[in-house]
This record gives sequence, structure tokens and C-alpha cells, in this order.
Amino acid sequence: MPFGIGTTELVIILVIALLIFGPSRLAGIGSSLGKAIRDFRKSVKEEDSDEAAKT
Repeated sequence: MPFGIGTTELVIILVIALLIFGPSRLAGIGSSLGKAIRDFRKSVKEEDSDEAAKT
């Protein structure tokens, strides 16, 4: 696992996040994070294609 985080530690972190935010809000946070990552990847690909077109 990245950063030396094992399965047990990951489960504990997820349970704590669930207790803090609640299931509905946690789903919204996950959805927003997914959209942000998708937009970031899209912008990186567009910049790469723009650079390739310039050369």
C-alpha cells in the first residue's frame, strides 16, 4: 500500500470518516473528489495534446 498504510489502518480511517461525515455526506464528498480528479486528468491530456500540436 502507498505510504506504508496497511489494510487495517485504511479501514480505521474510513470508519472514522464515516462517523464524522455520515454516509450521505461521505458519498457526496467521494463524488466531488472523483469529478475533480477526472477534470484534472482531462486538463492534463488537453495540455499534452496542445503541446504536441505546437511542435
